[in-house]
Amino acid sequence: MDKKVNSVYRFAPSPTGLLHVGGARTAIFNWLLAKKEGARFLLRIEDTDEKRSSKESLDQIINSLDWLDIKWDGSPLFQSKQKERHKQIANELLEKGKAYRCFCTPDMLREERKRAEANKKAFLYNGRCRQLIASEIESNLKNNKPFTLRLRIDDGETTFNDLIRGGVTVKHAELDDFVILRSDRSPVYHLAVVVDDHDMGITHVVRGDDHLSNTPKQILIYEALGWQIPIYAHVPLICGFDGARLSKRHGATAVEEFKEKGFLPDALFNYLCLLGWAPGDDRELMSRDEIVSSFSLDRISKKDAIFDEKKLKWMNGKYLSQQSNNHLTNLLGPILANKEQVKIEKDRQNFLFLIDLVKTRAQTVNEIYENIEFYFSDPGSYEEKGVDKYFRNDDAIDLLDRLMSQLIKEENFDAENMEKIVRGLADTLGIKAGTLIHPLRLALTGRTTSPGIFDVMQILGRETVIRRIEKALTRSYM
Repeated sequence: MDKKVNSVYRFAPSPTGLLHVGGARTAIFNWLLAKKEGARFLLRIEDTDEKRSSKESLDQIINSLDWLDIKWDGSPLFQSKQKERHKQIANELLEKGKAYRCFCTPDMLREERKRAEANKKAFLYNGRCRQLIASEIESNLKNNKPFTLRLRIDDGETTFNDLIRGGVTVKHAELDDFVILRSDRSPVYHLAVVVDDHDMGITHVVRGDDHLSNTPKQILIYEALGWQIPIYAHVPLICGFDGARLSKRHGATAVEEFKEKGFLPDALFNYLCLLGWAPGDDRELMSRDEIVSSFSLDRISKKDAIFDEKKLKWMNGKYLSQQSNNHLTNLLGPILANKEQVKIEKDRQNFLFLIDLVKTRAQTVNEIYENIEFYFSDPGSYEEKGVDKYFRNDDAIDLLDRLMSQLIKEENFDAENMEKIVRGLADTLGIKAGTLIHPLRLALTGRTTSPGIFDVMQILGRETVIRRIEKALTRSYM
């Protein structure tokens, strides 16, 4: 695409729920195009659905965009504040003869819909009120009969070039004279979107494939008003592993959920970029600057993208391993209890060493916490599979008891000395080191996996190591 410094892109979420990954990807794609072209990127809040819109949803959408570091130019435009403008334009269409009053009642339309369904046909309004003469209209108005405004669609077809799909043609016989203004004088989505996009100077509408069927109707409104039609690009949808549109049954779908699960914003940003778009080489882990310089709509696939949380976790793990230990400690803050935060501050260097050990093993911030829980308190329980394998063993008590007898004499608990003692005892007893290490790990951490056991012993220190071994030895299954 040629660079157009006067281009204007937008993202227009509805504050009726959380920002899902599909919407987030749409925002990202528009932001990337604007960044690459030196163009403007605007935010519009489509909040005309008063019953379903909420401040809580709006705040979550704004917070999610902020977390992903998606910045827009200027202040958001709230569609609900444009209602008078929408009504003005609807009335202009009426005055120009491009729209007409429809006095059909909801009951009449329901009956027509039922007949269409019975005949297995799509319901299309039959244009009955197009034929009303002036005296009939005047009489209905005099009697305060409710009416909607419908766009007058003539025979023919609408064709537009989609930057992703190519040429798209829709015959007007497949459309009907759709409502643009309801009987309560509230604007319908199609009218509001066209008016707002025009007034905001939007030149490119990049949105999900689910809006493709809306585009011909919106183009007809542009043409009726004599306005410049924007360039359209419809991005294929994001689907679950089964090929169905991504939904709750596939797991987490909202940006906020991934934040709470311990994903990093840069990792989610990177992953969403690659859902339907490819840079043209084998790169997967890419900085924002690299993505901006490589991004273009002509490299977006026409096929729906499959959301794979396993792949996202892998990517997030790569991002985690690149973070500084101090930064990861800060990211853990919302997860930690006050007493845990106090413990970290008292022993920060030791804790940073622990973070360095686990950050390459975890795929989310939450997994980092799971891998370091042993640091904060003695195990309240032990993994059952470990108990069966390592504690319910005739030799376990003797091995741990012998080890504790040696550890009590030691003052130097650095990892090197601990390894020397544990492996030395194993050699003395004529057993593999693992035979001693596995029950020791379970006693110290409550888990069958952990960072290197000798590093764990150094981090926990003499008093804690001995106390935890003693505690394990007192359990009834030992």
